[in-house]
Amino acid sequence: MTVTDRTAPVRKAPRGYLTVGSTVAIPLRRASVFAGAGLFVLLLAAAVATLAWGRLGIDLADLPAALVGDAEGKDRFVFNRLRGPRLTVAIGVGAALGLSGALFQSVTRNPLGSPDVIGLSAGAGAGAAFCALMFPDTVPVPVGALIGAIVAMALVYVSTGTGFRNPARLVIAGIGVAAMGAAVTQYVVYALERDKASVLTAYVNGSLTARSWTDATTVLLVLAAAAPLAALISRRLDIGEMGDDIAEGLGSEPKKAKTLAVLLAIALSAAAVSVSGPIAFIALTAPQIARRLTRGSGPHLLLSALTGSLLLVLADLCSQQLPLFDDLPVGIYTMAIGGAYLGYLLVREWRKGVL
Repeated sequence: MTVTDRTAPVRKAPRGYLTVGSTVAIPLRRASVFAGAGLFVLLLAAAVATLAWGRLGIDLADLPAALVGDAEGKDRFVFNRLRGPRLTVAIGVGAALGLSGALFQSVTRNPLGSPDVIGLSAGAGAGAAFCALMFPDTVPVPVGALIGAIVAMALVYVSTGTGFRNPARLVIAGIGVAAMGAAVTQYVVYALERDKASVLTAYVNGSLTARSWTDATTVLLVLAAAAPLAALISRRLDIGEMGDDIAEGLGSEPKKAKTLAVLLAIALSAAAVSVSGPIAFIALTAPQIARRLTRGSGPHLLLSALTGSLLLVLADLCSQQLPLFDDLPVGIYTMAIGGAYLGYLLVREWRKGVL
């Protein structure tokens, strides 16, 4: 009597793929996995340093208790009121800006593109400034920033004549809206009293001072809602970078993907701006750093988010710990980081003979 083995053979997943069950295979690049792991470790180290360094730092031995809510006395106050919310906001805002920049650069196919270019940050600054001048005790500055960002995007949408579907018109309209927003902000800063103007100036440069768990919850909820949608269209964006004609031939509907990507980028940037003010260059530099870490094509959404978080946490760590400056707005440090990175890119391209 012969026994026949009816057990189905076990199929191994092809190299470069992660399987989920028996029907889903997710493509993975080894360089992306290593880069993501490295960024996560660096982010974790920067987060620990943020909580532990300085005169009010929490001892490393006491950090686990603080993280699970069992800390008492000074450690409880520092974690719940000072550094915990600030660190969480920095991670969330950095991730939101990095993801937003990756989406925008993929849509425009422009390595120097970011939501800042289309006037969102300038509009947020103008909205915050206008509310601080006209409704100082009625409308909170973050709400004014959110309103300003929405108005700026509405102006861009109308002025392009094609909504968010044409990247070239989007950038041109955004530059004009950004210039108007900057003019409004500068006028308000000039018109306000000195004390109020100094507070407003700190906000419009981007600040993480005195953040709360409510601020952290706001940006994390938007990030949690937008990230899955961004992941769903990432494949279409990857195909779209080869050109609209090829993308349409493959049935990826590039116009719909671009419109959704721009809307997600705006939502992420608006959420970030509403809790921290306009923080420059994170959305611009994070996707470029992520792309260079892997040297591959595609929007690199997860790596861009991790890079954005790491950059902003490091910038905020400098803001809190550098002895030469008294808690400068974190946006000033990100401007320095972005300026240095742009200088590096210019030198690199010049040596290649591109410029």
